[in-house]
Amino acid sequence: MSKPSPRILEVKRITDITPNMRRITLGGEGMRDFPVDQESAYIKLIFPQGEEQKPIMRTYTIIQQRADEMDIDFVLHGLNHKGAEGPASHWAKTTQVGDTILIGGPGAKKYINHEANWFLLAGDMTALPAITVNLAQLPEDAVGYAVIEVLSEDDIQSLKKPKNIEIKWVVNAIASDSHYPILERIKTLDWLDGTPAVWVACEFNSMRALRRYFKEKEVTKSHLYISSYWKLDSSEDEHKIVKREDAALGL
Repeated sequence: MSKPSPRILEVKRITDITPNMRRITLGGEGMRDFPVDQESAYIKLIFPQGEEQKPIMRTYTIIQQRADEMDIDFVLHGLNHKGAEGPASHWAKTTQVGDTILIGGPGAKKYINHEANWFLLAGDMTALPAITVNLAQLPEDAVGYAVIEVLSEDDIQSLKKPKNIEIKWVVNAIASDSHYPILERIKTLDWLDGTPAVWVACEFNSMRALRRYFKEKEVTKSHLYISSYWKLDSSEDEHKIVKREDAALGL
């Protein structure tokens, strides 16, 4: 199947959900033939660089979709310490209602396996949109946890979830390649009986530490989604290279 052609969408609304999370609503004529039911799927924001260079593309999750609009959440501050601001973050901070953006997609949805006795979702703010969608779509009788790392207490949100899913918020203002508060919080949880389904997305080093932990817990591959969405002190292109090398190891 061929990839969908890129389309131009218009910025319809800009809403600051928390101090470090901005929601940008995209819509317009480009939504006319956009597939329905794409919440948790990803799109590519495309930033042209001129005729002699490939465009820069950045990946974001569709957190909400309506007939003629979609919502995309952006982390604004404090995750990557490399210094230079990325094109998507800069765009999210400076764009205004009425501006346009070229997008590609949608890509595949990243759902947690629902065929399980209990559920564990975990991630930092880059994964919060996908976690939000997954929580809302769990069965009403689902049991388990969501462990979510945010930059400040003011970034804690009220999320739709089954009543027996406990949300554990972890405040961590500074990412590290050797200290993983989200893993330490997960280790304190009661490991429930039966087959768990685990969904994790976060920083690369933290992801590898979490992957080792879930391997020790013998979570089956069919019930484990684990991915890094970024890497400390690395651009997205640098992160992609490291991610491919890690995947080739088959760990």
